[in-house]
Amino acid sequence: MKMIYGVKDKPKLPALLIFSLQQLLAIMTATLVVPVIINNDAGLIGSNINAGMSPAAALFGAGVGTFVYLLFTKFKSPVFLGSSFAFIGSMVSAFAGAVSVAVGYLGLVIGAIMAGLVYVIIAAVVKFAGVNWINKLMPAVVIGPTVAIIGLSLAGNAVGDLQSGFKADGVTSVCSPYVAIAVGLFTLAVVMLCSVYGKKMPKLIPFIIGIVSGYALASVLTIIGNATDCDAIKVINFDGFKAIFDPITLESFFAVPDFTFITAKDGFDGITGAYLGTVAVAYVPVAFVVFAEHIADHKNLSSIIETDLLEDPGLHRTLLGDGVGSMAGAIFGGCPNTTYGESVGCVAITKNASVYSIIGAATMAIIISFFTPFVTFVNSIPPCVMGGVCMALYGFIAVSGLKMIKNVNLDENRNLFVVSVILISGIGGLSISFGEVTITKTAVSLILGILANLMLSKGKSEH
Repeated sequence: MKMIYGVKDKPKLPALLIFSLQQLLAIMTATLVVPVIINNDAGLIGSNINAGMSPAAALFGAGVGTFVYLLFTKFKSPVFLGSSFAFIGSMVSAFAGAVSVAVGYLGLVIGAIMAGLVYVIIAAVVKFAGVNWINKLMPAVVIGPTVAIIGLSLAGNAVGDLQSGFKADGVTSVCSPYVAIAVGLFTLAVVMLCSVYGKKMPKLIPFIIGIVSGYALASVLTIIGNATDCDAIKVINFDGFKAIFDPITLESFFAVPDFTFITAKDGFDGITGAYLGTVAVAYVPVAFVVFAEHIADHKNLSSIIETDLLEDPGLHRTLLGDGVGSMAGAIFGGCPNTTYGESVGCVAITKNASVYSIIGAATMAIIISFFTPFVTFVNSIPPCVMGGVCMALYGFIAVSGLKMIKNVNLDENRNLFVVSVILISGIGGLSISFGEVTITKTAVSLILGILANLMLSKGKSEH
């Protein structure tokens, strides 16, 4: 697809700030929610910006990690790195096996470094052996449906969010699911209308307009719900704003995030060989799984910007950027980072591949992490609004994967079987667990696709 802004194009400053904010909003909710999940699953105290793992610190770490990635890729790959969901089980294990919270935080950093080193080692192998073996191992017939699975596997998340307003107990939505769906679909409709019929700026920032419109509708409904004591239309939880402004202090507006390395420095005395082994088992295998998703993400982005990122800047550089960026992100925010499908989807829909937008988003992430009201605002965006946005984002990821196989001859049984195995195993949710290590359905689908393709490519094509 033809980009309105290419990778090296630099929009004018006012437009650049808006494009950067859109990229940030696309990835922000997911980046902030990972530490909240860890706080809940690991039994840490609290799940807000002032207790347990800090979402604001994770946002800061994502910004730093993205800058590291951009440096390694010579600013040729326009994608944002955010908190990785694949390592949630690993992070919980780091706390479960720790003798103290400080040791657990240190375990997060050590685990991320171990996982990052896996990427560094693979990058060295790729640098020496080249990428032709990757292209032979993962041709379009394999990588196309795998990319589609990345989008389709997130469909349940988008639909689940679409049916939810804020959750008073962290589990059950307060408002009626029908109200939430209406708000979410309204958000989606605004995004679609701006993207298809918008002129100039609206066409380039459909997500910002959609989120603001959905939030405004949700706010009106919530205000009416509070005034009439009608829970069914209470879509937004404004308690976060009350908490930071009661009483009003300097921290109501500005607060230094609780960086992981600060708490982790007190954990060195509790580190043992057995604990390091636990962390290694929890993190290292997952790094190999995420490597497969790294390939799929970059193949997808390559098809969107019509430049093979595995060749230029090179797979070894994207791996180093992802791995070292993940280490950097965890040092500050505790969460290993990974390239975000939401960011790739944003590039695809807006046709804005400008790396300057990613640079701006990373800068904003770092700056905004210190501003309490903005982080609180993002946390208050109801799931249904983001669900409406993500229906478009995840859908575009799936469609871009299917577009990769448009030139594949599906009249050949060999190709038909490969695509079928990947789609059915991925949509069916086939994953495999070995203790604390889970091979995700995306990785399982890719592995099965590779094996099927290798097995069937040795024989003659069947018609």
